[in-house]
Amino acid sequence: MKLALAQINTIVGDLRGNANKVSDYCRKARDLGASLVVFPELTLTGYPPLDLLESEDFVVREQKIRENLVQTLPADLGVLLGGLARNPGHGKPLYNAAYLYENGDCAGVCHKQLLPTYDVFDEQRYFAPNTEPTVLHWRGLKLGVHICEDLWNVRESGRRLYTHDPIATLASQAPDLFINLCASPFAIDKHLDRYELMETVWQRYGRPYVFTNLVGANTGLIFDGRSCVILNGQMLEAAPFEETLLIWDSSSLSFSEPISTSPTQQVLEALKLGILDYVEKTGIFKQVFIGLSGGIDSAVTAALAVQALGPKRVVGVAMPSEYSSSGSLEDASQLASNLGIELRTIPIHSVIHAFNNALKDQFSGLGSGVAEENIQARTRGTLLMAFANKFNGLVLATGNKSELATGYATLYGDMNGGLSVLGDLYKTEVYELARLINASGEFIPESSITKPPSAELRPNQVDQDSLPPYGILDEVLKGYIERQQSIDEIIAQTGYSKALVEPIMLMVDRTEYKRKQAAPVLRLRRKAFGSGRKEPIVARRRSG
Repeated sequence: MKLALAQINTIVGDLRGNANKVSDYCRKARDLGASLVVFPELTLTGYPPLDLLESEDFVVREQKIRENLVQTLPADLGVLLGGLARNPGHGKPLYNAAYLYENGDCAGVCHKQLLPTYDVFDEQRYFAPNTEPTVLHWRGLKLGVHICEDLWNVRESGRRLYTHDPIATLASQAPDLFINLCASPFAIDKHLDRYELMETVWQRYGRPYVFTNLVGANTGLIFDGRSCVILNGQMLEAAPFEETLLIWDSSSLSFSEPISTSPTQQVLEALKLGILDYVEKTGIFKQVFIGLSGGIDSAVTAALAVQALGPKRVVGVAMPSEYSSSGSLEDASQLASNLGIELRTIPIHSVIHAFNNALKDQFSGLGSGVAEENIQARTRGTLLMAFANKFNGLVLATGNKSELATGYATLYGDMNGGLSVLGDLYKTEVYELARLINASGEFIPESSITKPPSAELRPNQVDQDSLPPYGILDEVLKGYIERQQSIDEIIAQTGYSKALVEPIMLMVDRTEYKRKQAAPVLRLRRKAFGSGRKEPIVARRRSG
């Protein structure tokens, strides 16, 4: 038997467009001699559909379009398709389902059992869980079909999130192979965890494991694909971060080496895909605008945007003030030249002077400080948004995770934008990414990488006037945000003093209000700022 894994990029809510893509891939699968083709979870709705599922009209249209679709699919081709199913009983009104179709008929359906409700997932909000999993019978085979999270409770060690293991229940029915329809979001090296789980299933039950995963990006979530077949300790794997149709011939033992990529390479590919799909799927932006300061963050953001969209759709805007160094202006100009993008320059001295003059009487005798510095940042943010409005574009925010974590960013200033490209990348990782981008040529000026980082909002300013060195800062932030460690645990692990660690943690706590107003962040790890991190704004975490 030839089995096809359709690793496709869907658009949330685009029922008709997604159905057309399914039809195209079914024809490709048939032409390649496949008997069965497997699509990702919630194929027609896209993932995650969120509160679209609360619209009765949307649910009805999904059913109608799916039923019409299956009447047009190639004959004698089995099609496993993710979709919605009604729950006729008590509880949530829908199931997250997998349908098996052939020759216009439904040959079987199964419902998702484990509904994740953590991090970015909220499936219990919409779906009822299936409690009676059963194999699907097709052409004399028993298919152990299940959906995404149903795989994630096979581990015997560590804390298990659920009380039962769907794989074990399916295994008791002696399936010939396991098939997972999935929409598993990307996080750095997460695919290694998936491989480990699938290998556990193979070792425990001795059955091939087939995994079809979504690819693409929907708002901040990125999906890396990496659909695969695991059998006898070997793997056949689809290329990550791209649409493809992977064919597995069960009569062949021809497998490939797993595709190995470094964490930084994964980040590069994920961010390119995240930018591209955000712009293309929204369908309203012709180009992107980036404030170019000559610093590392804006340089990396611009380089990623060019790789994702091409240089003609990327515009850099330099907005020098009296504190901007000549070196920074030269770096911004050199970057634009290296990338082949348009650079527009608007000096902001007169605008800042107008603001300061308007506030002169109100601020009399108070001296200059953060308020005046932020006027510069907000002037730049306003000008960038004006460009976006006038030329039908999108502003890409350039702040990194270290800055967002500590509040070293200005609301309505450098935080302006429709998408935060580097918001899940720590400052030290931004430098690593810059080096990788420059591996094939100097796109980012070397001086942008080597000079001390500075916001250039006052004379001779550098980031370390306000923050610890980024190598130290990022280590503390990872402990606090990623691993959710206490102050004592961070001190024990790093050897840093309480006098250093505690102020960093306080900065994170006190600036939650800023992050709640930030642009959507492209998610690169399991604890990113955004929908997956639900911290209170008004709280006294360290009292008592």
